[in-house]
Amino acid sequence: MTQHSANPAANPARRWRRYGLGLLLLAAAVLAACTLWPQPAASTKWLTQRVSIGELEQTVTAQGALAPRDYVDVGAQVSGQLSRVYVAIGEQVKKGQLLAQIDPEVYQTKVAADQAAVADLQAQLEQQQVATARARQLLARQTALAKVDATTSETLEQAQAGFEQARAGERSLRAQLAKAQATLKGDAANLGYTRIYAPLDGTVVSQTVLQGQTINASQSAPTLLRVARLDTMTVEAEVAEADIPLLRPGMAAYFTTLGDSQTRHAATIRQIKPTPTTSNDVVLYTVLLDVANPGHKLMIDMTAQVFFSLAKVSGLPVVPLTALQPLAAGSKRYRAQVLNRDGQPETREVEVALLTRSQAAIRSGLRVGEQLVLAQQSDDSSKVGSSKSGSLPPPPGG
Repeated sequence: MTQHSANPAANPARRWRRYGLGLLLLAAAVLAACTLWPQPAASTKWLTQRVSIGELEQTVTAQGALAPRDYVDVGAQVSGQLSRVYVAIGEQVKKGQLLAQIDPEVYQTKVAADQAAVADLQAQLEQQQVATARARQLLARQTALAKVDATTSETLEQAQAGFEQARAGERSLRAQLAKAQATLKGDAANLGYTRIYAPLDGTVVSQTVLQGQTINASQSAPTLLRVARLDTMTVEAEVAEADIPLLRPGMAAYFTTLGDSQTRHAATIRQIKPTPTTSNDVVLYTVLLDVANPGHKLMIDMTAQVFFSLAKVSGLPVVPLTALQPLAAGSKRYRAQVLNRDGQPETREVEVALLTRSQAAIRSGLRVGEQLVLAQQSDDSSKVGSSKSGSLPPPPGG
């Protein structure tokens, strides 16, 4: 005989309770798993650079400007109107070539007057010489007569005085003539100075006085033209006082110009001027460098970026200086890290041959092709963007 339950809804309710309890147990298990299960470690990425052979040079840099090594400022030694200029800027001239002419009329007049004065004094001197000769004859005659008591003492004395007076007059005229000749010589020189000639072979690079202007040379010699030799140029570099002890005459250097930064011009230090200049409390010394300029491509006042070569190495690994850590102050031993076969960093001790402000040439401790660690970057899968860079990681075990 079949029996039926008295409460038909009791079985479905019991099933829902069992389902709810199961869901709660499943949620608890998932929560426990998330809490207790070990999380994956953040993966580490290394910023590296392949070690390669290079060339490194240690330099001192400075700014400078170009100027001709040999030049002459051609001035005027006399005053007057500049009546003619025979050359133009950029023109090649030869030594002794006529460059300009100052109006010579005033100086020609002076020379003519001086010549007349000299001629007049020469005539007076000749006349006085005749008088002196006559006085000498009278004195000789009176002296001969006095020996035989044929004249008086007074007459002899008058003859003696006349002869001495004639000689003094001759000496005076000779002095006046010498003075007049000196004046003539000076005025003739001034007349010659009205014609201005090139003092050397070169190029006319500037002209400060124009044709027709009046020149006043009474107080200072005005500059009319500048003639320069452009085959050899000089770089006038301003070097900071801290770098001056590193430089010496004869040291090799090179420079580039503002308009052509790719071309290096070799130069040599000729002189370090002992007197400094001060700009914004910075003490600067002028260093002169000579450079050949056969094609005249280097021009006056061009801006030059100068590099003084202190040391240079080649054929060694060259790496960024930021990848190294010094072991001791003043030591050439540094610490670096490279990736091993497992992709993990290992610490190396390296010896540096040459340092600059940004790079280092390694004498020993690194091999070509190794991956040098520059910085580390950590990528956390649970935290996007987490990273660490700009410094070497600590050594393993430390």
